[in-house]
Amino acid sequence: GYAKGCFILGNGYYNGVGVTQDYFMAADWYKKACDGGNATGCSVLGHMYDNGQGVKQDDFTAIMLRKKACDGGISTTCAMLGLMYYQGKGVKQDYFTAVNLFEKACNEGRAESCLMLGIMYFDGEGVKKNIKKAIELLGKSCDMKNQGGCDEYAKLKNRGR
Repeated sequence: GYAKGCFILGNGYYNGVGVTQDYFMAADWYKKACDGGNATGCSVLGHMYDNGQGVKQDDFTAIMLRKKACDGGISTTCAMLGLMYYQGKGVKQDYFTAVNLFEKACNEGRAESCLMLGIMYFDGEGVKKNIKKAIELLGKSCDMKNQGGCDEYAKLKNRGR
């Protein structure tokens, strides 16, 4: 009944720490953690469904678990979910939803989400094209030490000269 304990056991089996590595057992413990309200357990289990580790690969289940984790405050998972919507992986491609997810993750300090959001503002994907906002977001990504953000920021700044 202690979701964090289930998550810790899941990590042990996932990484083979103190026990033989076993993705099937890890998935079982992460499911218990997720069902008990541990958002990180939902996130890792979503990753496992996305990659077919210890469970059958299933984009739909991966998306549902990642939504639960994102809603539970796991910003990294919001970024991954945003990418799935951006690419149309397992869902209908939806730039508007991708923008919302990237924005949430960017505001929580995820540099790669600020980069993606900046690119979407530059291209006008899911939002009205806004070069000023794109430069701002790419600069924010760069400030967070994301090299891709720095590269894109420099390209846009040099264009404006």
